[in-house]
Amino acid sequence: MRVVPGAVVAVMLSALVEGCGSQSARPPNEISTTKLRSDPRLAEGQRTFMQYCNQCHVTGGGGVGPSLNDKWMPSFFIRLKVRHGIGSMPHFSDRVVSDAQLDDVIGYVGYLHQHPREPRP
Repeated sequence: MRVVPGAVVAVMLSALVEGCGSQSARPPNEISTTKLRSDPRLAEGQRTFMQYCNQCHVTGGGGVGPSLNDKWMPSFFIRLKVRHGIGSMPHFSDRVVSDAQLDDVIGYVGYLHQHPREPRP
């Protein structure tokens, strides 16, 4: 897949200016227990997300913060936002969320985006 630099900039600008309280284009996602048991990194990503992110990005959908599961964002941009707290988002240092935990959260958010309506068993 070829990523056009202008498209990356557009995604970044969109994520920067998207305001709080936006509504999700997709409903919040629930991941099956079977899937979480079979993928420990996904389970850790969900656990970390629920601990630090879910308050504002409720199950990947919109809330206080914008929806995450209805748009693709490059992992470097997610890292930038998490580590530096761009806009109204607070920053999370590597003492709070380790690099490994952040990798897992990025995988979890990517999974939510790729599986918008995964049913529970």
